[in-house]
Formats: sequence, C-alpha cells, structure tokens
Amino acid sequence: MYSTIRIAAYEPDPLHGPWREEMRVLRLSEELHTELTRMHAEADKGSVRPDRLPVRRLNSLLQSMAPGVIATGRNAGTDGRLPWLYAREAVPTEVLAPVIGTWAAGMHREEDDTEGADLEERLRSDDPAQAVPLPHWEAESVDLAETVTSAGGTAEPAARLYSLVPEWVAFRLAARTFRTGDTTFHFRVESSGNGARLVSWPPQRYERRGQTWYYSACLNITVHTVPFAPRFRVHVSTQVRRWATRLDVRPYQLSGATVLLDAPLPWPGGPDRSHRLMVNTLGYDRRLKELAWRRHSPALLVPELDIVRNYPQPAALFSHPELWINGSGDVAAGIVYHPSIGPHEVGPGLMPRERADLDVWVEEGLRPMLARVPDLTRVTRSNAPSLLPRSGAGGGPGVRDAQRALQRRAALARALNGRPLAIDLFWQSPETRAALLAELPKLIGLPPGERVGTADDDTWRWRTEGIEIRVRARPAGLLADALSISRERRRPKAVRLAEAVEERCRLVADRVVPQSDAAGVVIMEIADKERFSAVPGSDPKHALRIAWARQGLLSQFVNLPDGTDSGLEHRAKWTWLDVFRQLGAISPPAHRVGAGIPGDLQYAALWLVRHTRKGPTRCPVHRLVAVRVRPGDGPGVVEGWDTERAEWVPYSKLLLLLSQAVEPVSEAREEADTGGPGHGEAARGGLWPAPRLGVEQHRQRETERQIRTLLFQLRDRPTLLLADAANLRQCWPGLRNGALNRDMLGFGTEPAQRHTLYGEDLRVVLVRDANARQEVAEWYAHDVKGEVGFAEGVWGTAETDSRVFASTASKPHTVAKLAKGLMKLAPRAQGRTAPGKTAWNPGQLEITVLGHLSEKALADSGREGDLLDRPAEWATLTHQLRYHDDYPPLARPLPLHLARLAGEYVLPVAGTKEEGSTSSTP
Repeated sequence: MYSTIRIAAYEPDPLHGPWREEMRVLRLSEELHTELTRMHAEADKGSVRPDRLPVRRLNSLLQSMAPGVIATGRNAGTDGRLPWLYAREAVPTEVLAPVIGTWAAGMHREEDDTEGADLEERLRSDDPAQAVPLPHWEAESVDLAETVTSAGGTAEPAARLYSLVPEWVAFRLAARTFRTGDTTFHFRVESSGNGARLVSWPPQRYERRGQTWYYSACLNITVHTVPFAPRFRVHVSTQVRRWATRLDVRPYQLSGATVLLDAPLPWPGGPDRSHRLMVNTLGYDRRLKELAWRRHSPALLVPELDIVRNYPQPAALFSHPELWINGSGDVAAGIVYHPSIGPHEVGPGLMPRERADLDVWVEEGLRPMLARVPDLTRVTRSNAPSLLPRSGAGGGPGVRDAQRALQRRAALARALNGRPLAIDLFWQSPETRAALLAELPKLIGLPPGERVGTADDDTWRWRTEGIEIRVRARPAGLLADALSISRERRRPKAVRLAEAVEERCRLVADRVVPQSDAAGVVIMEIADKERFSAVPGSDPKHALRIAWARQGLLSQFVNLPDGTDSGLEHRAKWTWLDVFRQLGAISPPAHRVGAGIPGDLQYAALWLVRHTRKGPTRCPVHRLVAVRVRPGDGPGVVEGWDTERAEWVPYSKLLLLLSQAVEPVSEAREEADTGGPGHGEAARGGLWPAPRLGVEQHRQRETERQIRTLLFQLRDRPTLLLADAANLRQCWPGLRNGALNRDMLGFGTEPAQRHTLYGEDLRVVLVRDANARQEVAEWYAHDVKGEVGFAEGVWGTAETDSRVFASTASKPHTVAKLAKGLMKLAPRAQGRTAPGKTAWNPGQLEITVLGHLSEKALADSGREGDLLDRPAEWATLTHQLRYHDDYPPLARPLPLHLARLAGEYVLPVAGTKEEGSTSSTP
C-alpha cells in the first residue's frame, strides 16, 4: 500500500529569491483605442456592445504571427497603467502594423472594406496629420511571483500572471526535449484562454487495422490558488492529444472542431519562430451552407499576411485531414479528435509511469524558479465506510447480492411510504424491454413479475411487504421521434424550441394517464444524441422530461442498443438504479470515522444550476438546488428545499417542482451579464469598458438570501454543509479562495462572521475537482523504491492545523486493469498495442474544511471546554460519502451528487409565463 502521493504542481521557490523576468511591454494608446473602437462600431452597427472590441482574434494573431509576443494582458485599458502586450523582444512596426491592419480588415470582411489597409498605412505613416501612432515598446522587469495575501492567508497572484506564467513555463519547457526509451519528443506551445499547452510535434504514429492513427503528448499548464496556501501554484497535467485522420460525419454535422496550424512565420527573426501552434476552430456555417473558419480563428486572416504559402481551405482539410497533418510544403495542420466524429484506435489517457516521467522532466525544467509542492501522506486508514463485504464470506458468492437487494427494497419501501409505484415503459427494441423487465426483480430480490395485462396491455406486477410495483410496457412510437423545429431564423431559437416542446407535451398528454394514488415514473428508450445532430435542438429528451413532469411523472432514459447485446444488462441495471435515486430510495453509507462525528448528524448540499442561451432549452437560468439527507430517519430521508413554499419536500417532489416554468432572463439582460472578467471576451483578456453588473449582483443577492434561509432551517440538529466551490462561487463570492477565512462565512459586502452564528453545530466543507480549468492538480502514488501507481484514501500535509486535504478513490471495477508501467508514447517491443489502450486515472477531489468546532470557534461562541473537532475527521467523512454499495466511487459526496443530478430537471421554456402555460403543480 502506498503511503505517499505526489502532486503535479509547482510553486515559486522562496529559496530562489525574487523571480523577475525582463520583458518588453506595449501599452495601448488612447489614439489607437479610439480608432479601433470607431472601426468596430461602423462594422457591427447591430452589436449590443459596440464599445467592446472583438480582440480575441487579434490576440490570437499577435501570439501566432508576431515573433516574441508571449501574452496579452487582461483588462488592458487606455490609462497607461496596464500593458496590453508582453514580449521577449520588441516587435517591429513592420510586423505589428500588418497584423493589426489585417485584423481590422476582418471586422469589415463582408463589405470588402479597405479600412484595414488604410489603418496599416496610417500606423506606418510619418505624416502627423494622418498617422495613428503605434505605442512605443518599453522595457519592464516583471515580477512573476507577484502576490497579495488575503486576510485568510491565501496567496493570490497578480491578475496578469494567470496568462504570463503559463506562457513563460510553456516556452521554457518547449526549448528542451523530452526523451523516453529511444524516442525524443519536441514540443510546441498552444495558447488557450485558461493557460497554455505543450503539444508534442510532429505527432506519433500508430499502425492499426490497416490505417495510421496519430497522437501526441499534451501538457496543460495553468495557474491556481489553494485555500490558505502561502504561494500560488502552477499545475501541469498530462494527457494524450489524438488527431483526426478521418471524419465519419457530414460537413453540416461538424459544429466546431479545434485545428492547430503549424506554419513558419512570414517574417525573419524572433526567438520563438518554431515554438508555437496557431489555434483555430473549424465548423459548418449554416448561413453560408459550407465549412468555414469560425470568427476568432487566425487561419482566416493568415493567408492575407503570407501570400507565398499554401494554407489549408476548410473543405480540403475536412476531406483530407491526414494529408495536412503530414504537411503540404512547410505548412501542416491537425484536427483535434473528438468522439463525435468517429472512432479512433488510440486510447485516451496516460498510465502513472509515463506521467511520472513527464513530471520529473517538468520539475527539472522549472528549477530553480519553481519547486514542486510537498508530497501528501495518509491521514487515516479508514478509506471506506461500512460497505457490504466484497465477497459473501461464510455465505457463498450470492450473499452480498442478496444483502444489497434487501437494502434497496427497504429504501424503496421507505421512499414510497405505502404508495404503489406505477411505471410506464416506452420501448423501441424488444431486447431492451426484456432486459429491463428481467433486471428489476433481481435488484430488489423478488421473483419474476406476474403478467396481469392483455395482449394489448402488456403490464407486469410485483407485490411484497410494503411495495407494489406495476410496469406497463408499450412501444414508444412517435414519442421517440426528433422534435420538429421551425426554420424561421428571424425568430429566437428559444421560442422556436418552445413551440416544439409544447407540441411534444400535447402528444405525451394523449399517451399517459397519471394515477393519483401512485408514484409515477416513465422509462423511455431513445436514440443517443448523436442521432439527432443533423438538426440542432431536435433531440426530444428534454422536451419529454418537461412533458412528463407536467403530468406529475419522473422520467429516466435508456439508449437504444448499439448493434450488439454487450452491456445491455449493465445499462438496464443502471436505469433502475437511477429510477430508485429519483424516487429518493437511496441512503448514505454508515461512516467509519469515529466518535468525533455526532450521531444525529444531517447532511445538506448546495448546487447551482446555470444555463446560458446555449443551454438545453435555449433559455438562461440560475437556480439554487438544496438537498438534505438525514441518515436513519423514516420516510423522506432524502429531501429537497422548495423555495416557493419555504419547506423541505421529498426528493422526488423536488425534481417535479424544479421542472416547472422559470421565467428566463431576457437576452438583453443576459448580454449585460457577460461583460465582466470570467465571462465571454473578458475571460480571455482584452479591451473593454467597465462591465454592467446589475443582473449578476441581483443573482448574487438572491442566492445568498436563499442560502441564509436554508442555514436557518438546518439549525435544529448538527449539520454538515457541503458545497462545490467552483460551482457556487459565481453567486456566492465568499467562497472564492481569496475570500475564505477559517471558521468564517461571508455574504455580500458584509464582513465575514463566525460560521457558528448560522448554526451552533454547523460544519462547512468545500470540495473542488479539476474541472475544465484544471483547478486541482493531477497526482500519482509513489514509494521509496521508485514504484508508481494508484492509491485510495485521504491525504494531507504534516501541518497539524491544515484545513485542505485530498481525496482519491479506487478505479471502478468496470475499468480494465492495465500494467502500471504501460508506455503509450514510446511503446516497447513487448507492448506494440499499448497506444490502443485506454488509461484511466482517478482524479483528486480537494476537500477544504472551512468551518468546524475549532478551539477559536468554540471560544468565540462561549463554549470553551466542549469537545474539539479534528479537521481530518471531517475530511475523512466527506471522502467516505463518495462510496455507496450500488455505485463505483462517486466524483463528489453522495448528498452533493444528488443535488447536482436534481439540476437535470431545471428546464425553463421560453414564453411559458407570458403564454399562460397549463403546467401543473405536483
């Protein structure tokens, strides 16, 4: 058993001293900003925000085409304080002017306007009357370790470091080669909105099934903070980047694919000539009815800067991706693979041995400025709660399955509370119907069902102590068809989709008759979403969920078989487990933490549902979901908070309430809400005026008000409040790492107060995973012998007052076991098929014990002498809540898992309030 895990994260080394790098910076002049704003306003007269420059493509062009530019500054304005561009060396005017001019021309592309060329001439002009002078480059010593320490002790880097440091790290590492076995890798830099990436180039080749498949090593580099940590961190995660060599889709099905372009710079000189790949997006333009480069892609403008070389056209790249990945002349391009475009014979992921080797290479390349964060060690041996034994010790292999069935049946009886369970099964394939009918009695320990229906009414029934289940199976028919979406593009998408939803609701109302005395659930067999990709929005899943919820029925979906019967039994089992979960027939496991956890402890979990105009119903909405779990209680052990009635209701009723119409934020208000850092263009850095925060402030105040109300409702017994910080901090800014303070809760602009004011026996734990921003670092276990692998458990530092822990779980049993030393990047002779293997690595869940009964918290509450909490015990309890007999280890604790899944029912429909919808209240 491993006793140590290593984190792929680095921090400024205090032993190195100040970390300053000499750079050239360019500040935006008022003259240039005024001219660019004028051109944009003329080019986009219908823009909601004509005063905001579309600088994302300009930044991409500058990073791709101007030698030496390493980053573009965030929040760059015209006050002369914040730099716009950072470079290793000053970029000459003859390079910078054409790039800015070409970008400006792109704003007028549809009108074939010559303003871009005019601007280029004026940028170069010596005539004071005509010139728009480019600002002068200045030398500046940039502190790459610049931080401010918050009141709670969290080091927060200067805003510009979130882009500067990843770029600096990427270019430093790209200047080195990585060697493993007999293979040497060279890396290129790919800039991204959240940091930078290193991609090995040219790609590796894997011969399989008579075809060549291409893949690269990929390192993601990002900057993050950790609660209460004295230094910020640089996370370096590793993965396999696969490249498409064939696209098994029609052009109109390609919604957006990332394309990396490798081309020499069209001007001489510069220190980074061969280190960068240009990031582009290729997709189908429904207005032009052809493939095209998306609006922020530099590939759209590069040919105008370089008229000598042959650059790929969208249609040619789509038709012959392998030709372009091998290069045409000195230009190459690779389409980043996505499962939606067809199969790929190279499996995703890297095994621990290769990840560890890359990690060592990174550590060597970052010395002496950055040092690895300390390893973490086990804080407990109680890794799992009191689960059933893995084998039927003393009772045969079937004992465990029988015990599980008894537990499920008892939980189901408790959730139904004497009501019968009526299930409508709408099937498309007889195999799925048979599998579902066979799996249900197995899961709850009952004999095969009794058929009580006629040939025209295929109904099955089960009866046992406290439970009556009726399943009525019928063909799905027209219910499973794609939605019919109007093509009148002059009307908003949300309205056209709402009309299709209403049409499907009418069809459902004719097929289903709810039974008032029963708990109702619908199981629907449906094609996977890729079958509906030809017409965006035509997938009927969400419309069906809305329609059945209006009838007071829960819904669960199962996909059509994929041509083989492999996995059908497994999918049928999970369908029923999801039905039980929606009914609230699930309880947390009995923990094995110790006497420090109150016996009557209840769990509460918060999850914020956020849909933009690109959401499932094309309606933006923010909705707080709260779930309460009371272990050992009677009926209603899993409950949800009904905001309208200000009361706790059964979990199944919460789902139906969430499905009711929610008045969406208007599109104009939604536009206004995307103007600050972290939203849209602002998240990538650029030039914009002060954002309008009215909508965001309203959401924040309302969410915080609801949370305070909830905390008041939980004061009657000891409570563990669980929240995902990354999910909730948008509407509860007090959960930002820089705002955290031990044993304090902050709301709005008021000073933070001790958490026990919201409940004398309240504990607050925040969790966070890597998410799309790589906020939590990768890890691998290791020992003194140099062995690396996986380990499950709770991990922490040697500090006795530490509040931050790591939770790692075991690999699910469904994941194939592979040799830990498997080498995919440079396969050994005995492992030629290694690239085809899928490497799965358990993620790390960061656990922060924000509020507990510490010595200070008890003293501030006037409770000196009471039993002190140990943060490690509450971290262990949170870790054990990830385990349940019916599930592989969950990504989050079970109460938070239930709150997140409840968000699937938040499906607002445009126009519902105004048109007087007939949706019913459960």
